[in-house]
Amino acid sequence: LAKQDTVAQRRLAFARLRNKVAVGKLFTEIGPRYRNRPGGYLRILKCGYRDGDNAPMAYVELVDRPGAPQAEG
Repeated sequence: LAKQDTVAQRRLAFARLRNKVAVGKLFTEIGPRYRNRPGGYLRILKCGYRDGDNAPMAYVELVDRPGAPQAEG
């Protein structure tokens, strides 16, 4: 969505996020970082089930984010 910075794409992002600051960051920082990547932007790590309703839980993070430890090899 954020690979092309157009008004229409920003409106679609705002319809989902409902936050102007988050939409701005998506199109100025995150989108350009993944512009040449065809897919695989997220890493999803399952972390068990929530107490109470037993809903499945997961950590979701962006791959290649700044400050993340890099794998050697």
